[in-house]
Amino acid sequence: MEGLAVATPALEHWVLPISIGIVTALFAIQRTGTAAVGRVFGPVTTLWFVCIAVLGVSGIVKAPEVLAAVNPVHAVNLFVREGRQAFFVLSAVVLVVTGGEALYADMGHFGKRPIRLAWFAVVLPALVLNYFGQGALLLQHPEAVTNPFYELVPSWALYPMIAVATSAAVVASQALISGAFSLTQQAVQLGFCPRVSIRHTSERERGQIYVPEVNWGLMVACIGLMLAFKNTSNLAATYGVAVCGTMTFTTILFSAVSRTRWHWPWAKVLGLGGLFLVVDVAFFTSNLGKIPHGGWVPLAVAALVYTLMSTWKLGRRRLSQIMEDVSLPIELFLADFGPKAHRVPGTAVFMTRYAGGAPPVLLHHVKHNKVLHEQVVLMSVKTEEVPYVPEEERIEFQDLGQKFYGVTARYGFMESPDVPVVLKGLQAKGVSIRPMETTYYLGRETLIPTRPKPGAKPDRLPPLSMWRKRLFVVLNRNAQSAMTFFNIPANRVVEMGAQIQI
Repeated sequence: MEGLAVATPALEHWVLPISIGIVTALFAIQRTGTAAVGRVFGPVTTLWFVCIAVLGVSGIVKAPEVLAAVNPVHAVNLFVREGRQAFFVLSAVVLVVTGGEALYADMGHFGKRPIRLAWFAVVLPALVLNYFGQGALLLQHPEAVTNPFYELVPSWALYPMIAVATSAAVVASQALISGAFSLTQQAVQLGFCPRVSIRHTSERERGQIYVPEVNWGLMVACIGLMLAFKNTSNLAATYGVAVCGTMTFTTILFSAVSRTRWHWPWAKVLGLGGLFLVVDVAFFTSNLGKIPHGGWVPLAVAALVYTLMSTWKLGRRRLSQIMEDVSLPIELFLADFGPKAHRVPGTAVFMTRYAGGAPPVLLHHVKHNKVLHEQVVLMSVKTEEVPYVPEEERIEFQDLGQKFYGVTARYGFMESPDVPVVLKGLQAKGVSIRPMETTYYLGRETLIPTRPKPGAKPDRLPPLSMWRKRLFVVLNRNAQSAMTFFNIPANRVVEMGAQIQI
């Protein structure tokens, strides 16, 4: 939208309000699904890249000597001649690859072949041509440095180009918003994020989801950044630090995975990882000077997100340890309580984190109600470190005797659990469950942060500081209910509360 200031300087003060309006509308339509935006994704982005390539060629024609920049000798001479100043030029140069880090998120949806094809056949050539065109323009008109992209556009095409650029920005933003939804779902499934509302917006595409908490949080954050920084030039500092930080950590994590999971030899890991890391670190360190000018924002956000995710992960591990310790081995439970308990018609489903024992909610139920249902299903949901689990591998079933059944439902980190659907699948195991005669028992824990008692037996897990315990309690209190997350019918649920000291 900043092209408005180039086309009509009098409209400059309208750039920010119009941009905020577009952002608000984009986030407002997320609840309806992304199919409409998805249908125009290809045509709009293709038109955008064709336009910027044509603009680049028009600039190159006027000053073809700019093509000499492909010779790396000029870059070497720049560093020899300018020294330290040339190093800080890298912090501006890196902005031309902003958005490239998003390819890693998109690769999970499309696969590496389509990403490579789109990049090398369309995106890279168009970007290179346009940047050469801007360079050619600056060789002839150095004063155009304020906005070389729109200065490259003929006056008659300014408004159409603004429309194309805005449309492309909306489509690109939609891709990143969808990526944020997908990554949040994966974080929830892998235990790094509290449960959130995940709504599927398409009956045909299982990857199209909507997460209200993420959507509105992103909208507030985006508008806040727009109001704080006013224009894209001021945002450049945040771009550089965020992009270079992401690429640097991606290289580090890639090296770790290639060594620990793929078992590459150290020479191969250090050779390839070191090559990327030299480039990444050079760009990242050149951006460190931007930290006081806005570069601190992505670092602060990253620190906050890491603190929340690590606290939730550690807290859940501690809570699981506590629940496992108070669970009773299922064999002992069946031997002591199974023959004595009065059985009533129907099926009881007890959700449990620990598949190997009788969960506390079952023990409380027997203690207070003195009865058991005719069929009892101990259900646990396990998330695998794969995107999707084949249907034939979804259910692990075990007949425990006395009409007790142990069921483990396995899901990938890109999938949403659905307990009623799992129960339907038990018919193939010879277990008939009628939905209207099924009661689901869930535990609702009230967590109480406490300091370790002197002389207490040391925990198996690293200790949590009090501030982390309090933060985990807040996160747990605001997490989406297990009933909604597992798609359990609300009118068939019984919740049993318990206070737990962590």
